[in-house]
Amino acid sequence: MRIALIHALRHSPPPIEAAFARLWPQATLMNLLDDSLSADLSRDGRITEAMTGRFLSLAGYARSTGADGILCTCSAFGPCIEAVRDALAPLPVLKPNEAMIEEAEAAGGRIGLLASFAPTLRSMPPEFPGSLTLIPKLAEGALAALDRGDGAEHDRLAALAAAELADCDAIALAQFSLARAAAAVAAVTGKPVLTTPDSAVRKLKRLLGR
Repeated sequence: MRIALIHALRHSPPPIEAAFARLWPQATLMNLLDDSLSADLSRDGRITEAMTGRFLSLAGYARSTGADGILCTCSAFGPCIEAVRDALAPLPVLKPNEAMIEEAEAAGGRIGLLASFAPTLRSMPPEFPGSLTLIPKLAEGALAALDRGDGAEHDRLAALAAAELADCDAIALAQFSLARAAAAVAAVTGKPVLTTPDSAVRKLKRLLGR
């Protein structure tokens, strides 16, 4: 199986590649990265038609290579990914967070939603079912630490922010880039931690009958 991964943050490939290595090592991966998408979204503050067109172009290229499924890894671009899904149906196209949201719904109760990219906390909460109580939290400075190559500081800041979610029933890490901090978040909260990469790989395997 050939799985295309579309990224808008340069930190996203390692965690999803690690999840595939653990959970589905037989899959063949291809990475398509446009990290200017996240910069443009931060600048513009909203999804634009041009951004959607760029996602459609990347996904069309992925399909042309024979991809059996597409996983988009940046949770702030939900409308763009929905456009790709509509355009390429019935090819499986997953949002980065949809599988994790399904697992959060199964867990139930109060879900702490931790993000390091502020636009994610605007775009992602409406995707959760109303049956859940969602507590959003931004890990201030964590993404900047990762940008300068300081993974330890990223994880420390993520865990520091997560400590304020310790009264939740589970913690959902909203971005692929945050998955590296899962152990630190679990240690400081003592709660189950859901990550988008692991959840997404599990769902893709089910969809593709593997």
